[in-house]
Amino acid sequence: MASLLLAFSNESAARDVADRLRALLAGTGFADPGQTDCRALVQDFAAHAPRQVLLCATRSEDEPALLDALKPWQGSPPCALSFIGSCAPEAPATWVERGVQGWTTLDGLDAARLTSLLAEAEARWQRELALRTEMDALRTRLDDRKWIDRAKGMLMSARAIGEDEAFGLLRNAAMHANLRLGEVSRSVLEAAQWAEAINRAGQLRMLSQRLARLAAQDLAGIDARRARVLRKESVQRVQSNLDYLDGLSLDASAAQGLGNVRSAWQGLSTALGERLASDGLADLDQRADALLRSAELLADALEASGARRALRIVNICGRQRMRAQRVAKDALLASVLGQGAAQARLAPTMDEFEAALLELEQAPLSTSEIRATLAQARDEWLLLLGGIRNADSSEGRMALVRASEALLLRFDRLTDAYEHSLQVIMS
Repeated sequence: MASLLLAFSNESAARDVADRLRALLAGTGFADPGQTDCRALVQDFAAHAPRQVLLCATRSEDEPALLDALKPWQGSPPCALSFIGSCAPEAPATWVERGVQGWTTLDGLDAARLTSLLAEAEARWQRELALRTEMDALRTRLDDRKWIDRAKGMLMSARAIGEDEAFGLLRNAAMHANLRLGEVSRSVLEAAQWAEAINRAGQLRMLSQRLARLAAQDLAGIDARRARVLRKESVQRVQSNLDYLDGLSLDASAAQGLGNVRSAWQGLSTALGERLASDGLADLDQRADALLRSAELLADALEASGARRALRIVNICGRQRMRAQRVAKDALLASVLGQGAAQARLAPTMDEFEAALLELEQAPLSTSEIRATLAQARDEWLLLLGGIRNADSSEGRMALVRASEALLLRFDRLTDAYEHSLQVIMS
C-alpha cells in the first residue's frame, strides 16, 4: 500500500482538516496516512519513509512555516510534494523552488481531485528525479575528467612517462580497487599532495639544523663566505616551504602544528638577524632546536592526516636530512666551542641515522635508482663520520662540512624519489 505523510502548519490546521483528508484518502489507495507538525517534517520523514508528503495549511499566513520546513531538502525533496491550502499559494515560484510539484485548494476538494493531485505530483517528481539523476551523472563525468587529466599530468611529470602509460596506470588501479577512474585519480593527486607536504615539513626540520651548523661554521671561519651564501639560501627555503604549507587545507591538528612552526621560526629568524658571536651561538642553537621539534610534530601530523601507510617512508627519508645536519652541527659546536651538550648528542643521533638508513635499505618500497642512491648515501655517511672523528683539525672540519652538504643533497634526491614513487602516489 502506498504511504503518505500529512504535514500541517499548526495544530489548529490539523484539527480542522485531518479527519476530512483521511476520509478522502480512503479511496485513493493511501491507508491511514501518517501525520506530523511541519517543524518535525524532516525527522518524521526519516522515520516513516513515505512515498509522498501532503503539505496542509488552512491560513495563508501559515505558508512560511511550511516553506521553512522544506529548506533542508534544498529544492530536491526525496519524494513527491503536494500542497493543499485555503487558497492558491502565494509566490508559487518559491514553492516550485522548494520542490513542490502541485497544489490545490480545500474548497470543493473531493477524492477524485485529491487523487489527481497526488498522481500528477508523483509523475512530475519522477520526471524531475530522472533529470536530476542524469544531470548528476553528467557532472560526475565532467568532474572525473578534470581529476583524470590532472592525475595523468602529474604522473607524466613525476615519472617521465607518456600519456597512454599514465592513463593505463590509473585504469589498472581503478579496476584493482573497484572504483571509478575519477575517484582513483583524485586519490592519486591527494596522495601526491600529502607526500609533498610531508617532504616540505621535513625540510623545515633539516633547515633548522643547517642554519645552526652554518652559524657555527661561519663563526669558526670554515669556508665562511660559502656559509653565508648557504645561510641566505636556507632562509629563503624556509619561507618558501612555509608559504606552500599555508596554502593547503589542513585539519585542526596540522594547522595548529604549522602555527607552532611559524612561531618557532620567528624566534630563530630574530636570532639569525643579530650579530654573530660565540656567546650567542648557544641561544641560536636552542631556537633552532625549538623549530626542529615543532617541524617534527607537523610532519607527523601531516603523515597521520594523509592516512596512507606509504607516506611513512617519505617522512623517514626526509628525517635523515635533518640528522646529517644535526651531527655536523654538534660536531662543530663540540670541537670549536667545546660544548659538552653537543658532544653528548652526537652518539644518539648517529645511532638514529644508522637505524633509519638500514630501514630504508631493507624497505620494499624502492627502485633500482633508489637503491643505487642509498648506496651512495652510505658512502657519504662514512665520509661524514670520518670528518667527525677528525673534527679537531681544520682539514677534518672542512671534510665534515662538505660531507654534510653532499649527504643533504643525496637525501634531498632520495626524498623526492620516494615522494614521486608509484608506490606512494598510487597508495
